[in-house]
Amino acid sequence: MRTEANQRSGMLANPIFTAWRAIDGERWGHEPMLLRHRLHEHPLFSNEALARLVENYPREHYNLVQWGEHGSTGSWREGEIVGLSGDAIISAIARGRVWINMRNLPLVDPGYGALMNGIFDELEDYMPEFRTFTRKLGLLISSPMSRTLYHADLPGQSLWQIRGVKRVYVYPNKAPFQTPEMIERIALSGVEVNMAFEDWYDNHAKVFEIGPGDMLHWPLNTPHRVDNLDCLNVSMTMEYFTEDIRRTHMVTVANGILRSKLGVTPRRHSISGPGFWSKAVLQRALRDTRWVRRENRARRRPEFRLDPEAPGGVVDIAAA
Repeated sequence: MRTEANQRSGMLANPIFTAWRAIDGERWGHEPMLLRHRLHEHPLFSNEALARLVENYPREHYNLVQWGEHGSTGSWREGEIVGLSGDAIISAIARGRVWINMRNLPLVDPGYGALMNGIFDELEDYMPEFRTFTRKLGLLISSPMSRTLYHADLPGQSLWQIRGVKRVYVYPNKAPFQTPEMIERIALSGVEVNMAFEDWYDNHAKVFEIGPGDMLHWPLNTPHRVDNLDCLNVSMTMEYFTEDIRRTHMVTVANGILRSKLGVTPRRHSISGPGFWSKAVLQRALRDTRWVRRENRARRRPEFRLDPEAPGGVVDIAAA
């Protein structure tokens, strides 16, 4: 007997999710969950499409990063791509310790915008109460053994695996793994990866090994880290806000201002009622002032360029 969700899925012409169940809608946003999808078979992620995309990606919409032996933030360097074909770019990434994050896919290529909206339309078909805005897609092409450090994100998130295999560690969404103070610092600074991490945290993580056709979703602000296995990886990131997430973010910013700038320890995190509205006014008035936001988010000077013929796939750029 088909569930209500299966019946809705059956009415979709070409569903992106291959085995959505009614219980998946009940779990969404409440626990880490692994779902299956078809995007690794989509023409937008063919070898030719990926090569064309990365070859022409605007400089202002990508970050190219080389990571050190142990993946520490202090050993990360920013780079750039000059005069290479898409195939050469991917070849260089496959040979080095490099990843490229192509942000704002729908702004760069409308085809990915249509895909993004199709994903959210399908999710809203499965979960009628799920309504989103400020939707974003990004694409990551990363070298074998690349790693993403322990961090948490402010919007709703999911990770879609297209090529290769990743090992994803998802940690409890509570102290000491994550605290309100940590999320407040991220909201005020815009830097996600400065969260404290201890090796013993791994004893409490849920570990997922995801390959082509897997999508991993976790609750809001859940800390996680990611290790590539010994293979080139292509992954899509999806983020969004709902009304509840938007309000939670507003309270987080206000509480961060109260705690770090006014010396007041916040006691409440309600996203409705008079307390919420007073914090909404506070964060609106102060969140973009120099007094609050001091993080220097200017683009770093590029220190290397990709070169598929060079050792490690990169060549250094001499300092001016």
